[in-house]
Amino acid sequence: MNHLQFIDYSIIVVVLGITLWLGFRFAKKQDTTENFFLSKGNFPAWALGLSLLSTLISSVTFLGYPAQGYTSNWILLVQGLMVPVVLLGTIWFIVPLFRKVIGLSTYEYFEKRFGSFARYYSSSSFIIRQFAGMGTVLFLIAVAVNEMTGINPYLILAVVGAVLVLVNLKGGMQAVIWLDVFQGFMLFASGIICLGVLLFSIKGGVPETIRVATENNRTGFGPYNFDLTQLTLIVMVINGAFYAIQKYGTDQTVVQRYLTARTDKAAIKASLLGISLTVPIWTIFMFIGTALFVFYTQNQLPTGTNAAAVFPHFIMTQLPTGVIGFIVAALISAAICSLSADLNSLAAVGIQDYYRKFYPGKTDAVYLRTSKLFVVISGLIAIGIGALYLLSGNEGVLGIIFTIYAIFSGGIVGIFLLGLFSARANRQGVNIGIITCILFTAWAFLTSTPIGVKNPKLLLDLGNFNFTQHKLMLGVYSHLVVIIVGYIASLFFPKPTLAPNLLYSSWKQNRHNEKAV
Repeated sequence: MNHLQFIDYSIIVVVLGITLWLGFRFAKKQDTTENFFLSKGNFPAWALGLSLLSTLISSVTFLGYPAQGYTSNWILLVQGLMVPVVLLGTIWFIVPLFRKVIGLSTYEYFEKRFGSFARYYSSSSFIIRQFAGMGTVLFLIAVAVNEMTGINPYLILAVVGAVLVLVNLKGGMQAVIWLDVFQGFMLFASGIICLGVLLFSIKGGVPETIRVATENNRTGFGPYNFDLTQLTLIVMVINGAFYAIQKYGTDQTVVQRYLTARTDKAAIKASLLGISLTVPIWTIFMFIGTALFVFYTQNQLPTGTNAAAVFPHFIMTQLPTGVIGFIVAALISAAICSLSADLNSLAAVGIQDYYRKFYPGKTDAVYLRTSKLFVVISGLIAIGIGALYLLSGNEGVLGIIFTIYAIFSGGIVGIFLLGLFSARANRQGVNIGIITCILFTAWAFLTSTPIGVKNPKLLLDLGNFNFTQHKLMLGVYSHLVVIIVGYIASLFFPKPTLAPNLLYSSWKQNRHNEKAV
């Protein structure tokens, strides 16, 4: 395997330098909590769109998708393909609704609609998912860079973690957004470069790639049978629909971008741009995995190379000096940028959903200092989780990520959909639905086979009463449990009196009235 040369290291250092410079560039403007978390109105719609893209595209895409494409077909891409299908019909009212109803945290809406318990449950679910995802991103970057350079993965973990915390502390949301723009261009360019080199290196080019991949079941989205116990197309379609609503309708990292825009129209334009760009990039990196399989069918791959290491091995052995440095820099940049957004959002939830609630009436300076403390604490926890992943191995990382999203979604979309579309749903009924969902999720998780571990064993074996369907369906069922139980239970309590704009119907009526005037 080739080693990084001086020019490669120089490119990596320059990219890290630009990252730190952007953090310090906006340091003087982070004088209020609003500037630190929103910096409202300071970004054009195209920049916010690229920021949304970079928030959703990270080292998981850079390494996880090629690994999946190398070992299997394109079925995990279906979740991403469902995003535009669902959101093109909903983004038009979700964005302006949030901009009217909440100040900073997505979960303010949940409290206004269903009370404190719904807010704390949904925000805590977000925190759990974010930490799990951040730990995985740090793990992936440490493994990949270690594979390419031989540098101790724990040192890589510490350096990347320190840079992203420092950037967030100094530059706040302004640094995060412009870093996202920078990273978006680098990621897209690196994907095109790698795919182009791969297809050029394969004897027979694109036709041969498709032929070999098809013959070896590396194309398509099957299995296509209606089986909810296996990873099938129908499972991914259903899961992907709920994932789209959850990510773009209830996820703080995304909703926070809506709030930074100057106008509702600019926020919608940014969302559409982000949606339109994510699917092509996901597709590029999945197809890189397919092309890697064909390339190493024609060429020798070192014995014992696992799926996660195939793409890094290709980069280090097939790309020229300088290009390797650019790709490694893009990989590190992808991790830092996506994690910076995560840190900022976690701190926003911490300050808005918890600290302000428990300690109201403090000065904004106190809230700002506490927000920055939350950034540091969150960064340290994420680094710790990444270190635990390094200790436990790297099997099935992408599958683990999707499973975590499914398990810890915890019915949040169910709460959100009831809040938007049911005037009859009330606080008491939804609280009963949430409690039922917690019990259901605990049962299903404990009685189903873990994914991504060696020699999996049931944590609790109830025989015929075990949860036997695919883990990704667990997240779907949790939403349905909240919707069904929450609505039925609400019928036993008085119909709520709701403030304007909390329901889709009231928002639509208000919009009609505004246009009439």
